[in-house]
Amino acid sequence: MIRLALTLIFLAGSLAAQEAEPPMDYERLGKIIFALDPEAQPQGPGFQLTVSDVPVLVITDINADRMRAMVPIRGAEGLTAEDMRRMMQANFDTTLDARYAIANGTLWAAFIHPLSLLKKDQLISGLAQTVNIANSYGTLYSSGAAEFGGGDSGDLQRALIEELLKKGEEI
Repeated sequence: MIRLALTLIFLAGSLAAQEAEPPMDYERLGKIIFALDPEAQPQGPGFQLTVSDVPVLVITDINADRMRAMVPIRGAEGLTAEDMRRMMQANFDTTLDARYAIANGTLWAAFIHPLSLLKKDQLISGLAQTVNIANSYGTLYSSGAAEFGGGDSGDLQRALIEELLKKGEEI
């Protein structure tokens, strides 16, 4: 219960700080990404960066006002009905803003959001959640942003989100 209260206080503070932000665009997105990973690379309409030793692809579509952050997890061939069931359960309750998805024969961790409405902390949290669900595939199936229970996993996964939010404070 205390963890939930602290999470709500954190989110309320983040929401208040985000209200004054300018709309997200490709240039601002790039500045945030390069603050998180100075070795990030522009790639077509997006960027390739590394978060916690995991390669992440961020793609924008200015005309559709969308962005997508993606981490390939594995080939989709051979996924069992139980694998699919567990991912759909996780998409409902433990992945939060990131999702498991299948496209072009690959299982992905993905965070998808309208570009212009995206706030800095939402982007940073979404990137961390995407990496967390990729890393926790086959075990916890969790974004790490909110966990219920008394184990250690929630705190370990939440640490990545906190680390990236701290890197983004100066932007």
